[in-house]
Amino acid sequence: MQRPAWAPQGIDISVPSVSRIYDFYLGGSHNFEVDREAARKAMEFLPGLPKIMQANRAFMRRAVRYAAEASITQFLDIGSGIPTFGNVHEVAQQASPGASVVYVDHDPVAVAHSRAVLEDVPHTGVVTADLRKPREILESPEVAELIDLERPVALLLVAVLHFIAEADDPYAAVAELGEALAPGSLLIVTHASNEGMPIETERADGMVDVYRNDVRNPLIMRNRDEIKRFFKGYEVVEPGIVAMPVWRPDTAPEDEDPYTFAGYVGVGRKA
Repeated sequence: MQRPAWAPQGIDISVPSVSRIYDFYLGGSHNFEVDREAARKAMEFLPGLPKIMQANRAFMRRAVRYAAEASITQFLDIGSGIPTFGNVHEVAQQASPGASVVYVDHDPVAVAHSRAVLEDVPHTGVVTADLRKPREILESPEVAELIDLERPVALLLVAVLHFIAEADDPYAAVAELGEALAPGSLLIVTHASNEGMPIETERADGMVDVYRNDVRNPLIMRNRDEIKRFFKGYEVVEPGIVAMPVWRPDTAPEDEDPYTFAGYVGVGRKA
C-alpha cells in the first residue's frame, strides 16, 4: 500500500481510523482504502451514515453561529477530526473576526492535516491530545496562548463522546473540562443513539460491530437520558436535547432524510 504524501510517518495505514472514515462520509479525500472499506461495510447495515454525518456538521455550524451571536469568541473543539469546508474556525471567524479556535484530536492524520490547513490562519491552534485526559488539553501551550479560561468558551464535543467507553468514564472527563470553564460558557454536544433510527436495532448493532471489530473502536449508542447527563451543571438552551434537524433548523425538519433523526444534539450554558 503506497503512503500518500500527506500521511504522517509512523501511522499504520493498514488499520482504519474513526477520523478518516468520518472524512470519507463527508466526501473528503484524506482517507485510505482501508477506511473506505470499513465505511462501506458499516453502510451495509446503516446506509444513511453519510446523511447522518452531514446533518451532524450542519448542526455544528448552527451551534457555532449561535455561540458567536451570544458574543462568545473562543472555541475549543475536542475530537475535531480532519478539517473540511465549513469547519469551526471558518464559521466562527466569519461571524466574529478575531475569534480564537483550538482543535484537539489524537489521530495523527487529523492533527497533521489540521496544522497544514491552519498554517496561515490567525488565532487558531491544534493540540494532539485525548478527550480522556482533560488536563493535557487544558494545560497545553496552544490553549494557554489562545484560550482565556476566565472568559466564556464554546466547548465542542461533536461526534466524539460515543467513541468513549463507560470504562473510561466520559462523564468525568466532560465534568473536568466544564469545571475549568467560566460561567456563560457553552457545551455543544452531538451523540449517536439507537433512538430515532429508521431501522431495526439489530441492523444498527451490526454497524456497531463493524466499528468494534474492524475499526477497533467502541461505538456506544446511549439513550437520551444518558446523553442528558453530560449537561450536568449546564442550563440546556431551547429547544433542548433533540434530533439534529430539530435544533434551530435552517430548513423544515420534515424535509430532512429520516436517518438524520438518529442520535441527539444539545447546547448547554454554564451557570
